[in-house]
Amino acid sequence: MKMIAKHWQRIAITLIPLVFALLHAMDVTPIGVLQRLDDIIYDARLRATMPKTLDERIVIVDIDEKSLAEVGRFPWGRNKLAQLVDVLFEKQKVALLGFDIVFAEPDDSSGLSRLNDLARNELKDQPGFAERIRQLQSELDYDAVFARKLEKRPVILGYYFTSDRDGHTAGTLPTPVLSNADLKGRLVPAFSWTGFGANIESLAKAAPLAGHFNPIPDQDGVVRSLPLLAEYKGAYYESLALAMFRRLFGSPTVVPGFSEEQGMLRKFQALEKILLVEGKSSLKIPVDKNVATLVPYRGPGGVKGGSYRYVSAADVLFERLPPGSLQDKIILVGTTAPGLNDLRVTPVGEAYPGVESHANVISGWLDNKVTLKPDWALGYDVFILVIAGLALAIGLPLLSAPRAVLLSVGVLSTVTIINTWLYLSFGLVMPLAAAIVMNLTAFALNMSYGYFVETRSKRELAHLFGTYVPPELVDEMVKDPAGYSMKASNRELTVMFCDMRGFTKMSEHMEPTQLQELLTGVFSKLTSIIRANRGTIDKYMGDCVMAFWGAPVETAEHAHLAVKAAMEMASAVREINIDHRARGLPEIGIGIGLNTGIMCVGDMGSDIRQAYTVIGDSVNLGSRLEGLSKEYGVDIVVSETTRKLAPEFAWQELDRVRVKGKDVAVAIFWPMAPVAQLNETATSELKTWGALIKAYRAQNWDQADVLLLNLTRMNAKKFLYQLYAERVASRRSLPFDPEWDGATNFVTK
Repeated sequence: MKMIAKHWQRIAITLIPLVFALLHAMDVTPIGVLQRLDDIIYDARLRATMPKTLDERIVIVDIDEKSLAEVGRFPWGRNKLAQLVDVLFEKQKVALLGFDIVFAEPDDSSGLSRLNDLARNELKDQPGFAERIRQLQSELDYDAVFARKLEKRPVILGYYFTSDRDGHTAGTLPTPVLSNADLKGRLVPAFSWTGFGANIESLAKAAPLAGHFNPIPDQDGVVRSLPLLAEYKGAYYESLALAMFRRLFGSPTVVPGFSEEQGMLRKFQALEKILLVEGKSSLKIPVDKNVATLVPYRGPGGVKGGSYRYVSAADVLFERLPPGSLQDKIILVGTTAPGLNDLRVTPVGEAYPGVESHANVISGWLDNKVTLKPDWALGYDVFILVIAGLALAIGLPLLSAPRAVLLSVGVLSTVTIINTWLYLSFGLVMPLAAAIVMNLTAFALNMSYGYFVETRSKRELAHLFGTYVPPELVDEMVKDPAGYSMKASNRELTVMFCDMRGFTKMSEHMEPTQLQELLTGVFSKLTSIIRANRGTIDKYMGDCVMAFWGAPVETAEHAHLAVKAAMEMASAVREINIDHRARGLPEIGIGIGLNTGIMCVGDMGSDIRQAYTVIGDSVNLGSRLEGLSKEYGVDIVVSETTRKLAPEFAWQELDRVRVKGKDVAVAIFWPMAPVAQLNETATSELKTWGALIKAYRAQNWDQADVLLLNLTRMNAKKFLYQLYAERVASRRSLPFDPEWDGATNFVTK
């Protein structure tokens, strides 16, 4: 929770895409681009999963350009259509015939109406003329001829509804399959129309089953679904595909299948399916919120598409097909001729035959393959968006850039896999675009915030602290920039003073540029060691460098890191001297003083120039300890407070001292080595040294001499032992002093 609170601004920014995605999903503020992207995803997925195989059960009798050239322009005389129907049923033995054509006006192509006018007027006195016309009535009334061929045959006529002709109607509608009474007061959100163009009465009576063939293009003009029910004046009429499918199963009753809401919500129940009920058995056809079904396109359309067999209507009329070659087939009569305006834009083609859309729906139902966007898709979309959005909003601000990429890719992959699984396994078409765009936008906003806002904080911190602290500490500080400033505060820190020995002598014998090169090389090496151990460079003072640990980034092990850095610096100087000897350059030495204590840290500069530094008595003591290193012949002198906080090292106590300006004596130490690296000889030496210090402070000079002799044998070159030998010899001549505390007083810095 603390981390979340610290990144609340970044989390809030990352939540912005989630808010917009939810508003779109709930249809509060629809975003057209997202809907278009969902359509593109659906179209691509549909094309990728189409079977692209031939369905031999359904045949398209095509009024194509060849038929128009041989039979004549359309519409044809209904006597020819009657002949077409007769051939299909008598010679080809088809199972079912559907017309993707409407016959909304009487057929006068035979001239019968003109002949009747002549019989009543100009030729009424012509003997036998009227009688002959009456004899030819049955042959010249093409509508009646066509109607007789339709009667008692499994034929489904087509018609259309309209809402753009001011309520204009033509022809006779079939019997609706549902009425408001069947719905018992419940609402069905089917497409509602104000007019229609249906078949003339004689044909409607001869073939009472009919279905509308209205396509419902989406906003981009693409036909992806067909409505199964259309509402006109409170009655509900079935589509051509549904009427044909019902007829295949003996025309079962259409029953609405509602969801399970009860009580006050019952009126607003969603129509989830259409049930085809025959006795105790039923077929279920799922529908979407508009009582429509997505068209399960099998493949590209037309003669070359390979999804359905196309037969030219002229070949049927002129009986060029072998008898029975269409036996038991489901026949749809339609047109692919461009001039007859029945080509649609679909996901699988921009000039797709409209008749084939109905064939696809029937084929899908026969295969029990239905793709559907269910009415609960909104709830699914909202759920996915909330889960994915919160995961991104909380996770992205807390992760590094590479891990943020992995999280974003993981969320995007999971959402896409679930969506694809629902489609492939259950035929469910769920929204995906909002989740994809939300994911990408949330990631982009998060990364942009990190780059433009947090990098600005990093630049500001780098400007303030970049010359003092290592870059990796600046990176750590950027995670919580508000927690760092140059405002002064008191903290427990460890300070280091490091002075180069012999610098004055070198400056007398070296050219300035050569001296500068040497000094820069040494300080660069020492500085890199300090920074590698999380130290903060305070300043360079001629041949001295000052650093401290524990600020601006708090470090619990500041004393340990300071001691470790000091030992590595001493080792580095020894390596530098090896190189100097090889190059004929003067050798150098260093003295390091370390002290831990409460210090005031912050900007101690001016309005003109900032200076992030430490001040206080603890700092002064550290400076004094650096000066003592040459007095004891060691490269590192550490105070007792630092030693206590760094128990990982083996320590040799050097002395108890009173530095200038201090009345209280402090113990000082030299880090011999890490405890884990201490060998048996060094352990014995430390033990003997401890006994010597005890004898020395007890003024037991004889024992001290013996112990010093042993120590000299162990390490004859150690200046410290020579120093104490001189002290013992000097104090031996003095009387025993009970007030002496064994401390050494230094009156100079």
